[in-house]
Amino acid sequence: AQIQYSIPEELTRGAFVGNIAKDLGTDVAKLAAANLQVLSDSDSQYFSVNVNTGIIMVSERIDREQLCGQNPRCFLHLKLAIENPVEFYRIEVEILDINDNPPMFPSDEVSLRIYELASLGARFPIQPAQDPDVGTNTLQTYHLSADENFNLNVKARTDGGKFPELVLERALDRELRAFHHLVLTAEDGGSPPQSSKIRITIQVLDANDNHPVFDRPSYGARLVENSPLGTLVVKLNATDVDEGPNGEIRYSLSSHNSAALHQIFAIDEKTGEIRVQGNLDFEEATVYEIEVEAKDMGSPTMEEHCSVVVEITDVNDNAPEVILTSFSSFLSEDAPPGTVVAVIHVRDKDSGEQGKVQCHVSPDLPFQLRKDYEHQYSLLTSTRLDREHIAYYNVTISALDLGSPPLSRHTILPIALADVNDNAPQFEQVSYEVLVAENNPVGSMLVTVSAADPDSEQNSRLSYSILRAGGTDPGLDPARYLSIHHTSGQVSAKLPFDYEQTTYLQFHVEVSDGGSPALKNRTLVHVFIVDQNDNAPRVHFPRPGEDSTTQLRISSSTTPPALITKVVAIDADSGRNAWLSYHLVEATDPELFSVALRSGEIRITRALQETDASAHELLVVVRDSGKPPLSTAITLVVLVEEKAPEALQGSEARATDGGSLPTITLYLIVSLVLISTVSLVTLAALCVRCL
Repeated sequence: AQIQYSIPEELTRGAFVGNIAKDLGTDVAKLAAANLQVLSDSDSQYFSVNVNTGIIMVSERIDREQLCGQNPRCFLHLKLAIENPVEFYRIEVEILDINDNPPMFPSDEVSLRIYELASLGARFPIQPAQDPDVGTNTLQTYHLSADENFNLNVKARTDGGKFPELVLERALDRELRAFHHLVLTAEDGGSPPQSSKIRITIQVLDANDNHPVFDRPSYGARLVENSPLGTLVVKLNATDVDEGPNGEIRYSLSSHNSAALHQIFAIDEKTGEIRVQGNLDFEEATVYEIEVEAKDMGSPTMEEHCSVVVEITDVNDNAPEVILTSFSSFLSEDAPPGTVVAVIHVRDKDSGEQGKVQCHVSPDLPFQLRKDYEHQYSLLTSTRLDREHIAYYNVTISALDLGSPPLSRHTILPIALADVNDNAPQFEQVSYEVLVAENNPVGSMLVTVSAADPDSEQNSRLSYSILRAGGTDPGLDPARYLSIHHTSGQVSAKLPFDYEQTTYLQFHVEVSDGGSPALKNRTLVHVFIVDQNDNAPRVHFPRPGEDSTTQLRISSSTTPPALITKVVAIDADSGRNAWLSYHLVEATDPELFSVALRSGEIRITRALQETDASAHELLVVVRDSGKPPLSTAITLVVLVEEKAPEALQGSEARATDGGSLPTITLYLIVSLVLISTVSLVTLAALCVRCL
């Protein structure tokens, strides 16, 4: 939308310009809530808006002549921006001229020297007065004091300027009047009008009575801007009917021309050729009007004036300009599509099609340009953003004009995405399996669980904790046995494990990030306790006494291979550590008795003789298969007696006991084999899984 206001220049600060709330047809409270902002195209902030009243006011002194020079119309452009939703309104304020400058001559007095033989109708230009005002307030007319010889002619220039000239109406006679004193008054059209005066002193000279004459009153030429130095503009031709020095002509640029024009054009004083000696810029001036003097070499010199109008043709020599009206280099990664990132103003100093500009961004980026109105674009997000995929963008705004060949300018906008906590931590493994030897030292490290979070800074700071796994024995609280470092994920043992009490433990490790709200994840850790040979075998039968000694009685008629007794021992360890062997270490007669290596059965190996001792002492050692092996010993005292009812009963009892011993041994061996097999298979499976 566009709103127009008109105000005169030189208003005081705080002067009323317009009521934007009323003109937009909206409530003042809504404007204040929408974060109303005033954006100016100029470097100075001439206006401000009271968001509580919606009134636009003057905030700085406005000098129309300083802003727009001699342009007939002067505008200041504003943009009003509001948020939620983002909307822009263009305001055009026309600055009206007031008559605050009088027309001024370059000097208070000017002197002219005119020959008495000057032709009637000869014209003598006077430096014009300058009035920076425009319209009716600028210079309108000149008044000349009464004189019988001179009259005033005002020459209108193509740019609207007025050029005063003295016209000789009656022949001069130096002998009658050598000096003429005139007063020229310049007056503007303001209300009330302002004016200034210049005194003109004319000295009438004798002699050279013919002035140079141009073959035409004015000349015209057309050049393209940026023409090379030395380019011929036009060649002037003036003649003087006088002879000798009075007929020799020298050309020069009039002092009435501006200093800038003298830097752009030069004239050859002899040939009258005007050439380019400076830079021609269409954007600075489209037309140049050159005042040229032709003087003869008489004494006194006579001169003639003409004007040369040079039109400048525009070429596409200015690349577009990209101006950031509003820009934020940081953007949240969760910004929805359509979020405004930057407001861009483009302009091109060239004219016509060459001054029209088109903008675009690369289609490979998640951004797009929206044309708000002529010369203004908004940079928007076009899709969802993901900082973890791309964290930084360099968005190139390409501005291209419609000239031939076209000119372009590229502006890079660096945009960094701010992180939001949109990624939960992820463990490197779904589950962890740990083998721990029993009797481990307190504080020993068991395993390190590791998780990663692709977010950044606080959102990626991880914290670990141990939780009880579902289905776990309530008596096996993992927090009792284990601890975890909350930042490194290192799991350590708080107590030594005992395989004979606990063979397996599982628990959850939970990781949470530092975002708000925090995101979490879990992994399952399996801890397998590996048995160590930390238990020596224990003899259960025959039950030893306090000194690990027991007595047995056998008949002297016992024949081989009679079973005397069986040593039964049990090891609390498992696997190979519980695989027992029985050894006869010492005996009164080593050749009389034998011990089975695996079953522990003690048998007589030959018939008893009368020469044999009546009491035999056997030292039996039970040893496991651990590394290093552990063992225990029992001493058996075998008493040899004649058959007697007591001895026979004892023998029968032993036979009864001996009959049951092989079955017990068989059960123990089968159990040991099964346990060893299961343990080996489990260990092999764990090794394969770990690999």
